[in-house]
Amino acid sequence: MSDSGARAAPTILIIDDNPDMAFAVSMPLEAAGYQVAWAQSGREGLEKVLEVAPDLLILDVMMETSTAGFQVSLTVRSLDSSSPYARFRDIPILMLTAIHTTTSLRFGPDETYLPVDDFVEKPVDADLLLEKVRTLLADRTR
Repeated sequence: MSDSGARAAPTILIIDDNPDMAFAVSMPLEAAGYQVAWAQSGREGLEKVLEVAPDLLILDVMMETSTAGFQVSLTVRSLDSSSPYARFRDIPILMLTAIHTTTSLRFGPDETYLPVDDFVEKPVDADLLLEKVRTLLADRTR
């Protein structure tokens, strides 16, 4: 594509330690025209944020620890202006979780304790995933 006026497709970074889940999430995203990158841990995900400058994060709750996803979201959304992630503070974060379907525990986005924009339940419904991604990316460009 040589049209210099064409905008690149948004890049979505999936941070999930389960390769099968990452693949299942990436398939409908790629089919819809998004660029997709993947990281297998919270630490690797934070490195990839700086490397690929994604337009949206899809983040698993439980990875190397039961709260790794929470820690990644808190790091990216840090209010510290000297943080290397300061320029990504407003990036939309969609959290993947099975916790609502496997336990009676309920939680939602919270700016202080869980700074994410929305949740997608596992197993992931591709149409719902795409709807949430489109909405979050559209909200970001407004």
